[in-house]
Amino acid sequence: MSWFESFILGLVQGLTEFLPISSSAHLRLTAAFAGWNDPGAAFTAITQIGTETAVLIYFRKDIVRIVSAWSRSLTNKAMRSDHDAQMGWLVIIGSIPIGVLGVTFKDQIEGPFRDLRLIATTLIVMGIVLGIADRLAARDETGGKHRAIKERKSLQELTVRDGLIYGLCQAMALIPGVSRSGATISGGLLMGYTREAAARYSFLLAIPAVLASGAFELNDAAKGGHVDWPQTVFATIIAFAVGYAVIAWFMKFITTKSFMPFVIYRIALGILLFILVGTDALSPHAGESGG
Repeated sequence: MSWFESFILGLVQGLTEFLPISSSAHLRLTAAFAGWNDPGAAFTAITQIGTETAVLIYFRKDIVRIVSAWSRSLTNKAMRSDHDAQMGWLVIIGSIPIGVLGVTFKDQIEGPFRDLRLIATTLIVMGIVLGIADRLAARDETGGKHRAIKERKSLQELTVRDGLIYGLCQAMALIPGVSRSGATISGGLLMGYTREAAARYSFLLAIPAVLASGAFELNDAAKGGHVDWPQTVFATIIAFAVGYAVIAWFMKFITTKSFMPFVIYRIALGILLFILVGTDALSPHAGESGG
């Protein structure tokens, strides 16, 4: 991997990780369109440590408060009813599905799941799901001629059941093209949460999964896996810087805007991908020989 490739891929990772358009799909497509080798699942997992560090810094006050309350609740029964302590447990519970499925389907994630036809399908299908979820949220928020405004749920109302559903939605993002934020935000909106609540919990829920995945890949790489370390570290730093700016923008964007631009983009990209593969302009396995 050249330094230019690592810069572009780090930029793509930072730009797309927190938007509901799938960073893993865009890393895969960037390499395919440019004629580069597929950066691979290990590169994706390690560079995600950079974007997740941006989450840790951006939400540092929330994280410190949650970790502190959760830790105290282990020995103090009175703290177990505290919302922040409960949030700590809900993040743990919601992380179980992706942990179990990630280990179970590791070979598929690094192989067959990276087929461009599957990515095109997930881009379109999840784009439609996000569009439906967004329309339902907009209907509740604005009401209508014969419909009263319906108050949506905040994170204060998050339950164990909802936390597990969020976790299952997040696990779907093991397939490139689904999008971690897209799947969890869609799940949250369909369960009746506000856009801001769905996005905030999506980001918090991703922390254990992404850091664990990155650590797992780091361990594999240390045992002899093929990773271009200087370029991968450089890409991770780029992803962190860009990712932090994207989080700040996205959290402001969703307070007043809908997700429809992302829906249109996903569907259009999926259709374009099908056309390119269907006309043999692009191989569904383009670049897969890379590490």
